Amino acid sequence: MMKIDLNADLGESFGIYQIGQDDELLKIVSSANVACGFHAGDYTTIKRTVKLAKEHGVSVGAHPGFLDLQGFGRRRIDLNPDEVYDLVLYQLGAFYGFAKVEGVEVQHVKPHGALYNMANLNYEIANAIAQAVYDFNSDIKLFGLCNSFLIKAGKKLGLTVIREAFADRTYTSDGLLMPRGDKNAVKYRNEEIKEQVLNIALNQCVQSADGKWVSLEADTICLHGDSHTALDHAVMIRQVLKGKGIEITSFQ
Repeated sequence: MMKIDLNADLGESFGIYQIGQDDELLKIVSSANVACGFHAGDYTTIKRTVKLAKEHGVSVGAHPGFLDLQGFGRRRIDLNPDEVYDLVLYQLGAFYGFAKVEGVEVQHVKPHGALYNMANLNYEIANAIAQAVYDFNSDIKLFGLCNSFLIKAGKKLGLTVIREAFADRTYTSDGLLMPRGDKNAVKYRNEEIKEQVLNIALNQCVQSADGKWVSLEADTICLHGDSHTALDHAVMIRQVLKGKGIEITSFQ
């Protein structure tokens, strides 16, 4: 039986602000990327999300981003590699504390937003992230975009890398994600998302915005959890994959 992981970015509420439908999404996904309090989330939300994930048998990972609450971590901040290393290590340490108290293993680290995109394009940034994960615990897996510098940096250090593709994002012909500022960066229509998921899982490719087919081999498929349609899409994706005999499972 084919297997694939289904992950979502969760734990993005903070204070009095509620973002996403975490309770329901955790019944569907197999891995959760939990915001660490810089781009979203807070100490109470991290604890609650880890507890909920444990209850639903969902594996958890740290989702570190830039210190950019106003921009949801989607704005580029030009840090040098040493600063990126510290940024990731700081958030991973905070997240690990909550996971340890709950008796949950940290399965992975996946950078968020602009930090993730910068690591796809800049090897020094990618290497700083990978080094922080490796130095903290070399058994933790590193999520990165298929064919990206982040995957290459993780492999070079000896980390277990998890190649990621996106159900609801548009790709460029270079295999990167369309910038968020582009009006077509995110897919919302069920048929578009269904087609992309099936191409990722069965054909190991996606079609770019300009019609080019881009080859990729994905171990996990990401669905963003902050949109109002996230839950409907998650249900549909799970049904589509299971309908093709594909088992949805994490890497623990």
